[in-house]
Amino acid sequence: MSLEVIFEDEYILCVHKPNNMLVHHAKHSRNVADETSLLQLIIEETGLKVYPIHRLDRKTSGIILLAKETEHVSKFQDLFTADEIQKTYYGVVRGFSPETKVIDSPVKGRDANVHKEALTHLKTLEQVLLEIPVKPYDSSRYSLVELSPKTGRMHQLRVHSNKISHPLIGDAKYGDKNHDMMFDEKFGWKNMFLHAGKLEFKHPFTSEELTLKAPFPTDWIALFEEFKWGNPLD
Repeated sequence: MSLEVIFEDEYILCVHKPNNMLVHHAKHSRNVADETSLLQLIIEETGLKVYPIHRLDRKTSGIILLAKETEHVSKFQDLFTADEIQKTYYGVVRGFSPETKVIDSPVKGRDANVHKEALTHLKTLEQVLLEIPVKPYDSSRYSLVELSPKTGRMHQLRVHSNKISHPLIGDAKYGDKNHDMMFDEKFGWKNMFLHAGKLEFKHPFTSEELTLKAPFPTDWIALFEEFKWGNPLD
């Protein structure tokens, strides 16, 4: 697997994380020998030891920022905390989602007993009605949504999509397995349709205004063609 670098300077490396890849292994992970993490891939291909500035789920594809020195991490994390980085994700969800929606229901943190405030802005970009039955209906509907998280809770976008009854396709934990099975059986698309597409921010060290984009994976491109949807990153 080859590494896709989106941006690099003396402070950060910005790369495209593929679907189904861990950013890094947990300290006591038993799977270290079985699969390569993103950090391992970066070391193998560039020789760089880098430090994640934010998180992406294993099943989410797309853009991730990594610092080249540990002392640079906090400056970039401060941008996330202050909502000075505009994060744009794209998702394919079940049903016809609303034109726009502000979702502000609390989300469980890593400590599963504690709910934390969470805020997501949703905008619907495309919709399709398929004459393909999915239980309990004789047809199926899907929407392409743009998701802008204003907080950074664990699984926030997945939980919030489910909370408004429009779960992400391919999300085994919070989604709808009947629709996931149809996507796999009819089209061969197995991945979760959540992609971190774009980051916009002012570089804290160089003051450069950056707009960084991660192209969609191949199953997304096939879906855009099949559903006759425009690519929002073009």
